[in-house]
Amino acid sequence: MTVRRRLAYLPVALIMLVYLFPLAFLVNTALKSNGEFFANPVGLTHSLHFANFPLAWRKGDFGGYMLNSVLYTAVAAGVGTLISLLVGFPVARGYVRHPRLWQIVFVAMLFLPNALVTQFQLLLRLNLYDTRIGYILIMASGVGVGPLLVSAYVKSVPVELDEAAAMDGVGYWRYVLRFLPPLLKPVLSTVFILQAIGVWNDIIMATIMLPDQDKSPVTLGLFAFQGTYTSQWSLLAAATIIVAAPLLVAYVFLQRYLVASVVGSAVKG
Repeated sequence: MTVRRRLAYLPVALIMLVYLFPLAFLVNTALKSNGEFFANPVGLTHSLHFANFPLAWRKGDFGGYMLNSVLYTAVAAGVGTLISLLVGFPVARGYVRHPRLWQIVFVAMLFLPNALVTQFQLLLRLNLYDTRIGYILIMASGVGVGPLLVSAYVKSVPVELDEAAAMDGVGYWRYVLRFLPPLLKPVLSTVFILQAIGVWNDIIMATIMLPDQDKSPVTLGLFAFQGTYTSQWSLLAAATIIVAAPLLVAYVFLQRYLVASVVGSAVKG
């Protein structure tokens, strides 16, 4: 490897260090005993205390919280991805009036503030306040960048496929819901994981819309755990890793779709 190429990789290595160091520090803290952490907070652990993880799981009662978060994330992200598909596809193909105006609306949606008071009043009037279905519907409606990504990626799919399906007697809804998703798997996976991250990490909406602790997601469980064990840094680090682990695992399995989505959107976007 030439010197020039090594220098070219230097910025990449620095960026990786910036992103990986906090994660490595968190893992290192989670594997320490509390006494060892206070003796040397930034030093490497000398003995691996894996027992911190099951102990944090039991003390934080993360089992129920985790099930709630999995339910909220899977359903809300799935519904939000479906909404992005149903909205983004006809706009990309020009099957609706003023498609450029819709594109502007998609971009404007990214800069609009969250209408907490309006959403709170809406759930109250619909008798959905402090219910799982109400919280899921609110989180699913926050599609964010989803329609924009879908409409950009659809342009890489030949319009002749739409025409061939219509000639074969395939209806619009059957085509969109059955034939189109396999062709848009990369971008739909991207939209799903982006919305899943938002739902999984949410704490503000959950605090307002779900006062019942039995319905709380795992983020509120971690918040309560922090308040109880604020001085036990090793347990707190282990609990943080437990909460973040599902998203990290999901990213590992879906990262190839994220890359394919970016490449596909750039080809004809």
